[in-house]
Amino acid sequence: MAVALIDSGLGLLPTAGWLRYLRPDLDLVLCLDPEGMPWGPRSEASITERVLAAAKAVAEMELDAIVVPCNTASVTALDALRAMFEPGVPVVGTVPAVKPAAATGEPFAVWATAATTASDYQARLIDAFANGRPVERVACLGLAEAVERGDLEAAREAIADAAKRTPGHCTGVVLGCTHYPLVSAEIAASMPGVANLYDSAEAVARQTLRRLNLPERSDTGLGAVEVLLSGRAGTLPASAHVFPLGRAIASGERITRDLLPEATSRTPGH
Repeated sequence: MAVALIDSGLGLLPTAGWLRYLRPDLDLVLCLDPEGMPWGPRSEASITERVLAAAKAVAEMELDAIVVPCNTASVTALDALRAMFEPGVPVVGTVPAVKPAAATGEPFAVWATAATTASDYQARLIDAFANGRPVERVACLGLAEAVERGDLEAAREAIADAAKRTPGHCTGVVLGCTHYPLVSAEIAASMPGVANLYDSAEAVARQTLRRLNLPERSDTGLGAVEVLLSGRAGTLPASAHVFPLGRAIASGERITRDLLPEATSRTPGH
């Protein structure tokens, strides 16, 4: 069976890693958009256009599911993707883990890009699930871009800056950008007082398997990994190889649990 993942860049790696860990036999098609990234500052119409262009590039493939491991693309283009592919091919989106963070009743912060932090989308999520409790919104300036470049020093600087601006009473942090789990260890180290990081990659992968009616089977053979760059065959960018998970996916290796980003709570895809 084959699953395509559509994102502007390396934010698809954590979900791809979880899929490959839970079902190594799945063929994965990783659709990145280096010509159009970043998607965040684009208009909704432009984001939808880029996502649908990636989808059209894989439309002739024998796909069993499509996953959008990008919060912005999910809220913007998921309906259009579902209109194109469902019911024949299930489409799974991603939602930041605000709901499980709020369910603990503990104070938490949402780390996200500046655009997402200021968005109506994030405000609606918080209003829907925080039950009136205050939620700290922290714009992580330059963090997604540093991760995309594979610049760990710049990523650490951006993390340190965001950590300073995260109030000390927060016991949890929602990773509100799918790039951030690639540096979750650095985020956790920057805030020893934070007990929980909330991420969505594992739950999105599990939701995908549920939509496919597939049980988890880590003892299977290894499927192929194909990469499309703005619709053309290619390879993962050099920046992906900075991260152990990216190197493993690029080389077609079996994914072990230690390669996957750590998070103590997760939210399902939809």
